[in-house]
Amino acid sequence: MAFRKRNVALARSPAESPAAEAPSSPASHAPAAAPTPGTRPSPIDGRPTTSTGTPSLDSILAGHAGLPLGNSVLIGESGTTDYAGALLRFYAAEGVVQGHQVHVVGMGEVWGRELPGIAEEKDKRREGKERAEKMKIAWRYEGLGAHGSSRERGSPAPSTGDAAGEAAVFCHTFDLARRLTLPVGSAIDYIPIPRTTGSPFAEILKNLQKQIAKSSPGSIHRLVIPSLLSPALYASGASHPSVVLPFLHGLRALLRKYSTRLTAVITLPLTLYPRSSGVVRWMEILSDGVFELSPFPYSHMESLATSAGTTMDEERPQGIFAVHKLPVFHERGGGGSTEGLGEDLAFTLSRRKFVVAKFSLPPMEGDTEAQEAAVREASGNAMPRKQDLEF
Repeated sequence: MAFRKRNVALARSPAESPAAEAPSSPASHAPAAAPTPGTRPSPIDGRPTTSTGTPSLDSILAGHAGLPLGNSVLIGESGTTDYAGALLRFYAAEGVVQGHQVHVVGMGEVWGRELPGIAEEKDKRREGKERAEKMKIAWRYEGLGAHGSSRERGSPAPSTGDAAGEAAVFCHTFDLARRLTLPVGSAIDYIPIPRTTGSPFAEILKNLQKQIAKSSPGSIHRLVIPSLLSPALYASGASHPSVVLPFLHGLRALLRKYSTRLTAVITLPLTLYPRSSGVVRWMEILSDGVFELSPFPYSHMESLATSAGTTMDEERPQGIFAVHKLPVFHERGGGGSTEGLGEDLAFTLSRRKFVVAKFSLPPMEGDTEAQEAAVREASGNAMPRKQDLEF
């Protein structure tokens, strides 16, 4: 049995060191390609995905935890509200923050200046207050009495890691009360709707293709189309099937051509173009994902928009969120989180987030005992009643 002296480093022989240090192949030491900001591989099949700016909507998209590149989403909304417009603003703001090229059809610079800003987290607010309190003490006396203060001064600042962590954020939290500061460059490309007697969509597709072709090969593009076929933006002939359907065909061809660089989100006013019409059915077929927002009537919101699972800290649902079509990207049938999509979903738009969650009706009006039990559970007071304690 051989014994070896402890606490002695083993040295390699000089004959072995050059061979061990020689690179086996130049590819092994090649630096790994940095991922594109705002994208990450899908947990299902590894295809690149990007965030819609809404975490709950990302979780619905067939288990890919985001919108896969090269696909489109059609969001229909009934009524006169603009909840779908909030989803578009979150989608566009996420693209601007990630450095993507955002193309907006039919809107001007005013729409871009109304994008929501990034919400300030509570931890950052607390750090700001602590930093303000520390500034009251002179910096030269702050480190006195601290063991190893000289070594801490020479150590690298931890802010670089924090900056790297912030740069790797996939989906940001936005605040509708804030306004996003646009970068100096042309972060948003506004595509006007041409006023012609023919189809206005041919010029839109040509402009979009030109912008993508002249950009860098690794850039990501987001197409935002608010209120498609709205009479306030489009001529009356734009809603004809021979005009709008070739546009969606051409858009789908562009999405498949730039399958790793382009995504699109479109909103449609269902009050003017209901889902029962044939042109809307064809539009849904030519879209990869189809959602519908049905806001509750304002007069009955207090009675209908009360979920049994809501608490006092949560916002009440403001409408029904219906999933009519999900993108299918996998040979197994599209994602692993499709469970529960057959259930009723409701959406809630608050100041900082758009949340999609399961919805359940409140107890019946005559069932006072169930209502009292729901109120006790919501308030956290689960004390039994007096008659339950009597023997």
